[in-house]
Amino acid sequence: MDKLAILADAAKYDASCASSAAPKRNSRDGAGMGSSTGNGICHSYTPDGRCVSLLKILLTNACVYDCAYCINRRSSNVRRTRFTVGEVVNLTLAFYQRNYIEGLFLSSGIIRSSDYTMESLVRVARTLRETHSFRGYIHLKTIPDASADLIRQAGLYADRLSINLEMPTTDALRRFAPEKQAPSIHRTMNDLSHQIADAKMEPRAPRFSPAGQTTQIIVGADNSSDAVVLTAANSLYVKYRLKRIYYSAFSPIPDASQALPARAAPLEREHRLYQADWLMRFYGYSAAEILAGTSDNMLDQDIDPKLAWALRNRDRFPIDVNTADREMLLRIPGLGVRSVGRLISARAHCRLRLADLKRLAGSVQRLLPFVVTADHRPLRLLDRAGLPAIMAARPAQLSLFG
Repeated sequence: MDKLAILADAAKYDASCASSAAPKRNSRDGAGMGSSTGNGICHSYTPDGRCVSLLKILLTNACVYDCAYCINRRSSNVRRTRFTVGEVVNLTLAFYQRNYIEGLFLSSGIIRSSDYTMESLVRVARTLRETHSFRGYIHLKTIPDASADLIRQAGLYADRLSINLEMPTTDALRRFAPEKQAPSIHRTMNDLSHQIADAKMEPRAPRFSPAGQTTQIIVGADNSSDAVVLTAANSLYVKYRLKRIYYSAFSPIPDASQALPARAAPLEREHRLYQADWLMRFYGYSAAEILAGTSDNMLDQDIDPKLAWALRNRDRFPIDVNTADREMLLRIPGLGVRSVGRLISARAHCRLRLADLKRLAGSVQRLLPFVVTADHRPLRLLDRAGLPAIMAARPAQLSLFG
């Protein structure tokens, strides 16, 4: 339990642990143990006793690397400990049997060598799958510079693999994590991308990391702008078909390097980056157009990037929801992917009115300046000088005592 308290806490800095897109499995046939529902679980078992869905731990918080941003770096003054392979296996099975978890997220500091550490991670997954027929979700963190054969073995047992890029630029990685090599990380991402694609193309091939691969970028540890971060993210999506990129706002750590900022990065910045990332992945925006016209290549922290883009491009609005194509409908603030799908289906049967739009989208207040319907045409709403301030109004906590 002492090890668990240390190694579960040490794992909290890794954000890339959602299980979306994992295949659904169960043990209703009486064979095996565990289940994986495919739902987006990204919780962890913490030392304070909270019941969680995913056991998220490190194999060890000892590390031969000295990455400046990492609490587990070689020079950090933290209490060190290590699980054996058998202990991780037993913990996972015991927690599942107690209905604490649905799966395992396992990472590790690097001990002895990259291959030694990666081989230990693979043994955990192999033992769970082959010895105990564990059918729950498994996410393994791949270790920089580990051999291609060990990475391949990991993909045969894990639902998802990830290797953290951490820094958005090669220069920043070289400065803050000199032992890590950006070319090696990119080479691993590229190999994983091809193996995942090959497994999907060949129905009879062994499954290989069916939920894809992810990575994490720390935001605010260096002076990279949001433009640099999103450009790097877009490149990773295009080159390696990543399932998802996680953004982690830098938080100061004990005994930190003087090269790091003394203050934490704003969580609002992390939030806006996630929203911009969503726009790139599901709404058809490019990184360049999201950031075009922004101040100092930084996203506006007061309003979401979709609304900010619309306000900077008022000449493209209002949009007639009865005639516009899907691409333009997705540009309307307040309309999501599902709402647009429902809207397109509904307008095949009638001309949409504001009441229809409210039923389909849930609310029309935010939509009014940007849309034309059968019974609504905005009268110079987009020309109002104070529109950005009105649209960006922050919610206020009402008094409990009136």
